[in-house]
Amino acid sequence: MNTDAQGNAMTVASAEAARAFDHVIEGFLKYRFDTGLRLKAFLTADPAAPLGQVMAGSFAMLAYDRALLGRAAGSLAKAQALPANAREKAHMAALSAWIDGTPEKALSIWEQIVTEHPRDLLAFRLHHFCAFWMGAPERMVTLVEQVMPAWSDGTAGYGSVLACRCFAHEETGSYTIAEHAGRDAVALDRGDLWAAHGVAHVLEMQGRRSEGLDWIAALEPNWDGGNNLMHHLWWHQAMFLAEQRDFDGVLRLYDTRFRNRESKVHLAQPDLYIDVQNAASMLFRLQLRGIAVGDRWEELAEKAEARIGDTLSAFTQPHWMMALAAAGRRDAAARHLAALEEAARGNTHHARILREAALPATRAVALHAEGRHEEVCATLRPALGDLHRLGGSHAQQDVLEQIFVDSAMKAGRTADARLALERAAAKSPVPPARRIGFAEAALAVAY
Repeated sequence: MNTDAQGNAMTVASAEAARAFDHVIEGFLKYRFDTGLRLKAFLTADPAAPLGQVMAGSFAMLAYDRALLGRAAGSLAKAQALPANAREKAHMAALSAWIDGTPEKALSIWEQIVTEHPRDLLAFRLHHFCAFWMGAPERMVTLVEQVMPAWSDGTAGYGSVLACRCFAHEETGSYTIAEHAGRDAVALDRGDLWAAHGVAHVLEMQGRRSEGLDWIAALEPNWDGGNNLMHHLWWHQAMFLAEQRDFDGVLRLYDTRFRNRESKVHLAQPDLYIDVQNAASMLFRLQLRGIAVGDRWEELAEKAEARIGDTLSAFTQPHWMMALAAAGRRDAAARHLAALEEAARGNTHHARILREAALPATRAVALHAEGRHEEVCATLRPALGDLHRLGGSHAQQDVLEQIFVDSAMKAGRTADARLALERAAAKSPVPPARRIGFAEAALAVAY
């Protein structure tokens, strides 16, 4: 019987194939650009390994791209036709639920897999990913704390579990636990992008901007071979600079780092959801501060228009609208809203998130671009408590809160501005007066 590096029994033709599987898992967990090539090598080494097909389907789903659903379904069908053990069949069931648009069911299946096999890194990490993008960080924390007793620093993959512990606790406000876990993971591997990312979030939420800049600068030399998560870390660097009012530095990072359109990472996935979120939200934040961003919106608007109707990523919907509205593409913006309204019909978990959170947020972006600030407040106010369900971190989500407070101030709606400031104060230990998106309102409104 062959096993993976964590001791889980797996259906593979040889020990060499099992090591090829481990190489894919390591690339997945460490956000390596060559993970797809590693998977191809594993599939070549053993095309009858069911987890190879499960990973192929799962990796297609990770892109949140409707055009890849067929590829994911094809990989699942191949997996289901192969001999497999009970754990591998459970992985197929989770992937099937994910493809069918019921990720909440997939989460439950992954939780059961990890309960029975606490060192199953594939189930654990897919759960971590989907729980985050479904706005369920409490499930991230529950699962990582459940598995921790099964891990130690002598177990392959332990650093990646620590990195997930860091981010899960950061998103639930346990910053001390988060920082220690992230720094411990980086001590094991200075190239661990997810751990570096988790600590960057802690520093962001605590307003430790100078430390954040130093943290990223010190670790960046270890990132060769990384994938798009490097872009997100550079976005964090730009966020720290924006708080220090270094807007030239922000735009420099935009052009040369997290939206460098000539990099091989960008060229491989030029409309990847998280890269679009990074770019659109940063340009939008700058424009709220009155900073001219030139023609940078145009290429984002091109990609947004091409993806109208693709609603797999709820949090990306208002970001597509930021690009369309800023570029003056009113017809495309209207089509985007219409497609989102259509997708929001129904009673699935995802449709409810689109209806109750994505749709009002996306409408608010469009209304804000037209200067209809009273309507922005009326549209977004009832959804404020649901915005977390879009997924995305606290640091990412606050651009939507900034829209609300900006419109409230421009509409003279003091009560709404106060509401936004109180919410901002509750989410972060950094007072609104020390946060660039809320400082002006905090000086003007008692809260």
